[in-house]
Amino acid sequence: MGQDSLEGFGAYKKGMELFDMVVTDMEKLKDKPQCHRLISQQVASSDSICANIEEGYGRGSSREYVQFLRIARGSARETRGRYVRMKHWLPSSIIEDRIKRCDEVIGILGATINTLKDKIRAND
Repeated sequence: MGQDSLEGFGAYKKGMELFDMVVTDMEKLKDKPQCHRLISQQVASSDSICANIEEGYGRGSSREYVQFLRIARGSARETRGRYVRMKHWLPSSIIEDRIKRCDEVIGILGATINTLKDKIRAND
């Protein structure tokens, strides 16, 4: 698999877009002292989505890739949950959009994990 395949993977593309949005969203909260920890955690969890897809893809093993996709899915859920809790500081339109985007990433990752697991079982 080449780098083009990774960049064409829907969860990866959407994860990259989500990361950029998180950075922009968190910039709006930088002057709120009560949000400093939330900001760093939100940036880290959204970065982790893409980073784990990249690392798993680079491993070259379907079994390892599935494990890293699971971790990426967990990071997407973490990012989603934190957006829910950030309702106190961000407009509802942003919250709703980001939750929807997280759900899309989670869905793609879940479907991909299931497909890869089925292929692994078929080859065992």
